[in-house]
Parts: sequence; structure tokens; C-alpha cells
Amino acid sequence: MTAREAIAAAEQRLTSAGVDSPRVDAELLVAHVLGVSRTQLYADLDREVDGLEPLLARREAREPLAYVLGEWGFRRLTLKTDARALVPRPETEVVVERALALLDGTPAPRVLDVGVGSGAIALALKDERPDARITGVDESDDALALARENADRLGLDVELRAGGLESAHDGWDLVVSNPPYVETLDGLQPELRYEPEVALVGTGLHERLAEGARTRALVLEVGDGQADRVAAALEALDYRNVRITRDLSGIARVVEGER
Repeated sequence: MTAREAIAAAEQRLTSAGVDSPRVDAELLVAHVLGVSRTQLYADLDREVDGLEPLLARREAREPLAYVLGEWGFRRLTLKTDARALVPRPETEVVVERALALLDGTPAPRVLDVGVGSGAIALALKDERPDARITGVDESDDALALARENADRLGLDVELRAGGLESAHDGWDLVVSNPPYVETLDGLQPELRYEPEVALVGTGLHERLAEGARTRALVLEVGDGQADRVAAALEALDYRNVRITRDLSGIARVVEGER
């Protein structure tokens, strides 16, 4: 079938499967198969499409689009993505934005990313602050392997090693983290079934990290409805200039503080 026909058929199937953005996903899948960008796709609508079905079936089963495509954009980077780590999300780009703001004026800052996952935050910071000395830690060997693959592909020099919350005790200019903060996966979108549960489900990690961190600044991603609680915890721990930042959807998503 042609690209035009493939987009229409894929959109219909993804709509029936309950995908939130069936048209966009259909376009991205067809563009991926053709090896063109989504923008270029509309200059190739009469091209024949082969090899779409396996990818479409995976997305129809509600596997995250980023895993199906095998890569995903995050700020200025294109990252390899698979089930070894969470999908890099647009709201996490706000974490990088706030971290960069707090690092402004600090030469060669030492930065720790706790729970580095695919490497999204650590690599974006290194890309935009080449002088920064970035360390990413994770308790998952699989996630660390993926982060190393992304660092190698992008040619970005970051230290990646096994570690958890205790790594923040070493002393840093900035500690950043997107820790697990979902209480349960029940009732959430089916795509989350494909992502590593250990990176999603957890409680109290923001407070534990804030308490033990030896750092000049701390930036944390939080779940919907959690920002006020985490901000209060930072203030109780004598962080100053505690600030909450909303993401593009208007959700209070990032909490930061300084010491």
C-alpha cells in the first residue's frame, strides 16, 4: 500500500486500540519505515510502504512508541530507547532546564544524576554544559548499559556507574533526579506495563535523597500532586530558595532548592 493508505489504516487501528494520538503515531511509524522525517513524509505519500505491520502491531498492543521506533528525541539529542529504561519524557526536559539555570555561573560544576536510566538528563546536561563533570548512577545494570550506549553514540563524556541514593553523599555542585514516584500502576495507561517497574514505582525517595545529599543545589522531578509535599520537605531540611516549576501541561513537575 502507499504511504497515504498506510497512514489511514494505521490511524484507524490505533484509534480502535485506544492510543491517545493515533494520527501522529501513525505518521511517525510510516515515516520511520520509509526512513524519512515526519515532515518529509508528506512529500512521499505515493511511495510504497513495506515492513510496517510488525511495528504497527507492537504499537497497537500499546507498547510505547519510543520503544517501537527504537529512538526518541530529548532536548537536542536523539536517544536510543528500549525497555531497559524509562522513555524520556517532555516534562523531564524541564528538569534539565532548571538544572542548567542553577549551574549558571559555576565553572566546571560537578553534577550527579541519581537514577540515570537511558542517560537523558545526564547527557543533555553534558551536551549543553560541556565543561560540567557529569556522573550518572543507577542500580540497574541494564539501564547503565543503555546509558553507555547512548553516551558512546553521542560522543559525550560522562561517568556512568552503579549506585543509588548514597552516591549523593559524596559532595556535588548539583544533584538531579527523576526518582520512582508512582504509588501503583493500577488505572494508569497500558504503555507503562512495558517500562521497568523498578524505575516507576516508589515512595519517599525524594525526601530520602534531599536529606542525605551533600550538594549546593538539588533538582527533583515529582508526580502530579506531589510538589507541595516535596517542597515542604526541602524547607524542613533547611534548603533555601525552594521553587516549584510547572511543565508545559501546567502540572507542578519540578522542585528545587539550594544549600
